Amino acid sequence: MGGVRDEDSTTTMPEEEGEVSDFFRAIGKQIKLLRERAGLTQKELGEKVGYGEHLIGAVERGKRTPQPELLVALDKLLNAGGLLAVAAEDVVKARAKARMRHPHWFRGYAALEVDSVENHNYATLDVPGLLQTEEHARAVYAMRQPLLSEEVIEMRVAARMERQAVLTRWPRGMFSWVIDEGVLRRPLGGWDVHTAQLHRILEVGRTRGMVIQVLPLDRTEHAGMGGPFILITPKGRPQHAYIEVQTSSRLITDPDEVRIMNARYSTLRAQALGPEASMALIEKILGER
Repeated sequence: MGGVRDEDSTTTMPEEEGEVSDFFRAIGKQIKLLRERAGLTQKELGEKVGYGEHLIGAVERGKRTPQPELLVALDKLLNAGGLLAVAAEDVVKARAKARMRHPHWFRGYAALEVDSVENHNYATLDVPGLLQTEEHARAVYAMRQPLLSEEVIEMRVAARMERQAVLTRWPRGMFSWVIDEGVLRRPLGGWDVHTAQLHRILEVGRTRGMVIQVLPLDRTEHAGMGGPFILITPKGRPQHAYIEVQTSSRLITDPDEVRIMNARYSTLRAQALGPEASMALIEKILGER
């Protein structure tokens, strides 16, 4: 192989928990065992296959995706008898599976959400993912353009439902949502799907520790005309802001930008109905059908 490769030249492992990350960790343990049996350090092994010491260490810890060509080279060098080489094809499939679970532009946020202690969401176009029913999520993915395959739709729906486990974790984090009234009046997936979705929002809104507020359409002042956003605080780390449009997204870590968006969210909460009045409005919308 060519010159030594650094960490940035390899694929970053999805940080979500699940079968894919477990698989990569298992391969990493096998590589470490074979390396130690051969009496090589991570640096020595890296030099022999043209990879940096830090990358070898990251692969062994399951923090980086082992590239198929690396597995083939290590299999030959460490006399693994095909143990590593045979996994190369499965690595390609596992990476494809990870891509189907979450689109690439969403994975950074999804990784933060797993361990978040605060999550505050301003929604203008659709029901926030953590509040969606399975039927609503499936309808949204089915109408995506360009069309997604049935396999991808089902995998994305499952991933979205798995994300909602953060709502039931204990100790419970702090969650709030400000939802534009237009979202609650848009019957995506049909009225049966939408009715169940509104009931789900009511259920969450009446759960201790969950705060849902509706921003009515008749408001003459509106602090969120710049679009939807999320404020998220990962455990042990500063608060981030997250925005997305179409297939692009941005995680904002600059303290001044996050502070401004925090102030904007506070204003939106003041402009929205209170939690009880918001629940009453949702019930009113349900009663109109």
